[in-house]
Amino acid sequence: MRLRNIPGSKDVIADSRFVVQNPDSQRGKWAEVFRNNHPVWIEVGMGKGRFIMDMARLHPDINFIGIEMYDSVLLRAVQKREQMEEELSNLYFIRMDARNLPEVFAQGEVDRIFLNFSDPWPKERYAKRRLTSRQFLERYDQILAEDGQVEFKTDNRGLFEFSLQEVEETKWQLAASTFDLHHESEMVRGNVMTEYEEKFSSMGNPIHKMIIRR
Repeated sequence: MRLRNIPGSKDVIADSRFVVQNPDSQRGKWAEVFRNNHPVWIEVGMGKGRFIMDMARLHPDINFIGIEMYDSVLLRAVQKREQMEEELSNLYFIRMDARNLPEVFAQGEVDRIFLNFSDPWPKERYAKRRLTSRQFLERYDQILAEDGQVEFKTDNRGLFEFSLQEVEETKWQLAASTFDLHHESEMVRGNVMTEYEEKFSSMGNPIHKMIIRR
C-alpha cells in the first residue's frame, strides 16, 4: 500500500495526548493507563477512527484502543479527535505494526478485537500479511481473554472466503457469519458503520461479517 506522506505527521502524533507512546512499556498494565478495570476492546487498522470513536461514545464502560500503522492515516484520526467536544477518557490510539501485538498486550488483556475493511493483500505471496491469516490469528490468541472474540467486516468476498478457510483450518470456531450483513436482522442489530462500510453499502456492495472465538 502506497500512502501519501504528510509532512509533520510524526511530530503531531508524538506530541498528541491521545496517542500512547512506547506502548510496549504498558504491556500488562493497560488497566493503569485507563485507571479502571473495564474490558479492553481494540480495533486493528482503525483508519481515520470513525468506528472506534463512535464505539467509545456508545460504550463508556469499555476501554478502547485504536491501532494504526501509518502516520498519515493516524494523523487524520488525531485531528478528528481534537475537534470533538467529548473528552472520551475511554479511548487511546497507538501507532504500531499489528505484528507486534503480543509485545504490547499480555495474555488475556484484550476482550475483543475488531478488524474492519482490512487491506486484502490480494497477491498470494502476501497472504500472511492479511489480518485474518493464521499468522495473525495466532497473535490474537496470545492476547485475547479466554472468552474473547474477533469481529471482522469486509466487502471483499475473496478476502472473506480466505478468512473463513483460515478459521476452519485452525483451532478457531465460527460463532456467526454472513455474506450480507445489512440484510441479516440478528447480526446487524447494533452495528456501527465505518467510513468504508457506509461508502460501499451505499454503492450496493454487500458487507460480509464473521465473529470467531477459540
